[in-house]
Amino acid sequence: MKQRNEFAVGGAIVLALLVVVAGALWLSETRLGQRPDQATVRFRTVGGLNVGAPVTLRGVRVGRVESVTLSGEQWVEANLRLDSRPEVPKNPAVIAAAASLFAEWEAQIVSLDDPIDDPNVRAELMAAKAAGPGAWPGATLPDVGQLTAQASRIASDIAVLTNRVGAVFDSTTAARARSSIQEFLSIVDELGRATKRQTGRVERVAGRVETGSADLASAARDLRVTMARIDSATGDRQLTEIVEAARGSSADLRQASADLRGLFAAAREHEVSLVRVLVAADSVLTRMQSGRGTLGLLASDSVLYRETTLTMQEFRKLLQDIQVNPRRYFKFSVF
Repeated sequence: MKQRNEFAVGGAIVLALLVVVAGALWLSETRLGQRPDQATVRFRTVGGLNVGAPVTLRGVRVGRVESVTLSGEQWVEANLRLDSRPEVPKNPAVIAAAASLFAEWEAQIVSLDDPIDDPNVRAELMAAKAAGPGAWPGATLPDVGQLTAQASRIASDIAVLTNRVGAVFDSTTAARARSSIQEFLSIVDELGRATKRQTGRVERVAGRVETGSADLASAARDLRVTMARIDSATGDRQLTEIVEAARGSSADLRQASADLRGLFAAAREHEVSLVRVLVAADSVLTRMQSGRGTLGLLASDSVLYRETTLTMQEFRKLLQDIQVNPRRYFKFSVF
């Protein structure tokens, strides 16, 4: 009986050890008889990604993070263990992001060949890839705390801006804005009226162009008639007579040219006198323009002009009165 109890106790202890070992293997996600794949990822910062964080591919868990260590040149390297031997993309990359609101992070395997909307994430992946081979490029998305802090800063900035706008935008500013809007509307109306005027002018120009086209067509017809007449005139003596008349006109033109040359020669001889006359005329005109002299006063003084006009009116009245009552001004006596 005692020996049976010892066997029972030993079996219980062995069973407990087996349960503990199986639980440890299950918790560590270790698969017996299967060698896991290893991958190293290069990050600039890993955020909240810690050892034991899950590694996912298209939303499916395929491994976990084995270790996170600092590397040279301000890089962080994370070693991943891939248990299920997934079909990793040809150009793999890893994005560390928050998996929930409770500070749980995961490493997502993506492909660099797929389009990435966030330019900052794309830049981090390219920088990590350019750092050298031997590790997958990695990037980190901001966590909820960072987003909340950024949103809080933005909200505070908006509050400050709102207070400043409220301090600036008082009743006077509103009145000025209303006045500016009214002036803008008046400018728009004026532009509309100017556009209508310009449209009318364009229509008038178009009508003139149409009239000019009709005149040009008429001139073309007249030219065609003239060319026909010239063609008919080449058959008789009319063209010869025209040529002879043109020769006579050429002789007259040569004679006129000779007379003009003689006139120009005479003008050169009296150039000094002409210059003197022009200078005197310029002096007189200058005095008139500046209001000096009798002509200048008459040209610039409106009082003299009005008095002269009144004098002429009185003179006309006097002539009319002489015509009506000549005996008042003239006495005729025969004896």
